[in-house]
Amino acid sequence: MSFARPQSLAGVHPDTVRIVAMSAAIALNAAALITVMRPMVAHIVEAPALSQPFVIQFLEPPPPVKPPPPIELERLPVRPPPTQPTRHVEAPPVVSPPVASVEGSAPMVPPAPVVDTIAPPSAQAGPVEATLAYVAAPAPKYPAQAIRGHMQGTVTLRVLVDETGKPLNVVIESSSGHDLLDRAARDQVLANWRFQPAQSNGRKVQAWARIPVTFDLRSI
Repeated sequence: MSFARPQSLAGVHPDTVRIVAMSAAIALNAAALITVMRPMVAHIVEAPALSQPFVIQFLEPPPPVKPPPPIELERLPVRPPPTQPTRHVEAPPVVSPPVASVEGSAPMVPPAPVVDTIAPPSAQAGPVEATLAYVAAPAPKYPAQAIRGHMQGTVTLRVLVDETGKPLNVVIESSSGHDLLDRAARDQVLANWRFQPAQSNGRKVQAWARIPVTFDLRSI
């Protein structure tokens, strides 16, 4: 059994018919897609615009800061330190004995011969200046208040020693910078220290001696 081809398609190539059919199908699908997306496009078009547009403002850089003017320092004239008057002592040069510190007992110096002071009999009435050896020189005790106050320093004492080697008087010649340390050194030397007495013309006499006493916090 055979079918007769329509008269309108007679003489048309089969590929041409296929292309026409596919084009018609694509056109129908495109029309359906446009119909579906039309409400979405309308919604996008009807969306309200921003109430206020963005404005970009460029800030100008701040002006450069001027450097401050140079400061001129006024140079003051340098004054020379005041000169201290030199005190002349008519006595043999005094050699400082070993320093007594709180690290331990002061070193015991063996008795040394004291240089006799040759002077007329009228000058022998007062004590002489001499270097005296230690007989007993215990280390001075550090005051508790001075430890709490972080006080330290060296005080130089002038000690008047009698014919038996006992201190009779102690005078502060050079302060340590702290009255508490000065008084502690003076009181302890006067109470506990003993010296080899000085001699003049073969007999024991009173004499002045310089004694340094050091207080050092590092030795506690």
